Amino acid sequence: MSRKKKQQYKQEAHADEQAESSTVFSIDGNAEAVNSDSWLTEYSELFYNDMDDYWEPPISRTGLARIPNANAYHGSCLIARANYVSARFTGGGGMKRREMQQFLRDYFTFGDAALLKLRDYFGRVIGLCPLPSMYLRRRKNGNFALLERDDKQRTYRAEDVIFLPQYDPQQQVYGLPDYLGSLQSSLLNEDATLFRRRYYKNGAHMGYIFYATDPNLSKDDEQELKEKIQASKGVGNFRSMFVNIPNGEEKGIQLIPVGDIATKDEFERIKNITAQDVLVGHRFPTGKAGIIPQNAGGLGDPEKVGREFARDEIVPVCDLVMDEVNQDPEIAMVPRLHLRFNLEF
Repeated sequence: MSRKKKQQYKQEAHADEQAESSTVFSIDGNAEAVNSDSWLTEYSELFYNDMDDYWEPPISRTGLARIPNANAYHGSCLIARANYVSARFTGGGGMKRREMQQFLRDYFTFGDAALLKLRDYFGRVIGLCPLPSMYLRRRKNGNFALLERDDKQRTYRAEDVIFLPQYDPQQQVYGLPDYLGSLQSSLLNEDATLFRRRYYKNGAHMGYIFYATDPNLSKDDEQELKEKIQASKGVGNFRSMFVNIPNGEEKGIQLIPVGDIATKDEFERIKNITAQDVLVGHRFPTGKAGIIPQNAGGLGDPEKVGREFARDEIVPVCDLVMDEVNQDPEIAMVPRLHLRFNLEF
């Protein structure tokens, strides 16, 4: 055999060895980077928008409005807290209970809420009306701007608006909601749910190693198996697969699970822990959140829990709203405009 033919033979043999070598492929996504050094409330001062002439809120109002839809607990707690307080509203300010509920939803969701004084022809206050906190901004001179479409604004004088913020030690322009400490848990709860949905919908439950060592498995069959596995997503991903290898060896094909639905995962544990964090962030009783008790002890007497919750969380908010509104100089002179709540518990 000539030197040229020997070299060609070696190259062909090397190519055959590469063709017979192990094959590994994976189906995965990109890792999501998480910056643990930053947080929503890391700000030293507010930014003043000179072009539009108002202070920018410390946290995106759009984000705060969308997060209640992230999981079942956070949004429900916001609605329940507003319902419990508004249910004690007995009248005043010419306001309907629906308007009081709107005011309280803004207060719990965004950390502040505002009431506009309605005036007659002579400038006398005749009623109160809630302003949407999501679009309400404050200016340096103390006035308020209500953002409208097409970059338009509606301006209200400071004396025409009763503004009730939750205290923020880092700034005193806007309020800050009290549930921010549990916000990451709300998002993690949502991520866990979405992951499990994708787990079923996209076939990610096929988390196993398809290990084939049978020498009787032909190249065509191997390629067909690869295509079947890679295509096992979407509708029909639970269908079984039939493989027949004549004179095949025992354990020539093995399935080694690494992320199958039958293996242990932390989904339920994450859901339970994050749900508890959300309830703690809202200081909301577990028994009123619709959670099924996991032990024989249960969740306690609901009547007693309700009274304690009313005394510690509901009535104080009623007092806070009444004090802010009824102590306003213009409202104080008109008793029929005083807000009234049922403070019994």
